[in-house]
Amino acid sequence: MTNFGYYVAGLILLIIAFLVMKKVASCMVKTIVTIILVIILVAAYYMYFR
Repeated sequence: MTNFGYYVAGLILLIIAFLVMKKVASCMVKTIVTIILVIILVAAYYMYFR
């Protein structure tokens, strides 16, 4: 997969997670889930492109 493919996949993951959290959770839970997703995306980026 190219860099662009990873960016698109990450963006889609963030959009889906945001929509689910918007419907289900409070503000604090949304913040925690967003931080976890960002950490996962950064870790995946460094694993594949380091």
